[in-house]
Amino acid sequence: MLKPIILTLFAFIGISTTSTAQGIAQEVGIVFGPLTFQSDYGQRHDFKTNVGNTGIGVGIVHFINFSANNNHESFFSEHFKVRSELSFNTTKLEHFGEWVEREKFKNLVQHLRAMHGSSTLVNLGAQLEYSPFMKIHDFENTIGGFSPYVSLGFQVSYYSTKVDSRLGTLGLPQTTFPKYLTPSDGRPYGFSSENGIVASVTAGIGVHYKLTTMSDLMFEARYQGFSSDWVDGLNPNKDLYKENKSNDSQVWFNVGYIYYLEF
Repeated sequence: MLKPIILTLFAFIGISTTSTAQGIAQEVGIVFGPLTFQSDYGQRHDFKTNVGNTGIGVGIVHFINFSANNNHESFFSEHFKVRSELSFNTTKLEHFGEWVEREKFKNLVQHLRAMHGSSTLVNLGAQLEYSPFMKIHDFENTIGGFSPYVSLGFQVSYYSTKVDSRLGTLGLPQTTFPKYLTPSDGRPYGFSSENGIVASVTAGIGVHYKLTTMSDLMFEARYQGFSSDWVDGLNPNKDLYKENKSNDSQVWFNVGYIYYLEF
């Protein structure tokens, strides 16, 4: 299952080698920070859920900068960069929110409160960054300057998810909330501890800060929407439980250090 990720990695290496030969400027860096996972655990758009289901991520990034001295200045070269990324993130998951509290008097809350899990992802992808307010050349020559940007891209991820209960083995009425006992999407239940490959789209907003002549800091908030609803290990039957129709997603708040390479 790792084959698509490996092939994509070699494609990025090929792009990097070609861009070096053509004299296109390159940058490398590291990013890290917390992320919040939106899933079938807890209640969507709920503060307790968003705070409770928070993980951590770290990544290596590579930029292709088309604003090199041997390129003719154009709107694209002065406002766009291509960013590739290999990242890792992990999140522990619990049920939070209104429904957990509401059920506590019906002796069903024990099933939800005892259910817990984790989701770990290795992500590989690329995105296009657009800096609308400042030319890349101007930013590179302005120590202490800020360059806001927006981004759009894609990723392919290898995920590993685990689901468990503190009441015992899941899949039994004594340990499992009723909605998760119904078969769903080819699985015997509405939960699954599994590994797999998933695609996603990303959209971000951030800012680069010019730290020195050869380095930047970056601050970013990025949304990642997955093509599957099994990334968290839960996916109740959507024909019966309409409230769980949305696929899994996460928002990553990261800080990064970027270094300019010389060739």
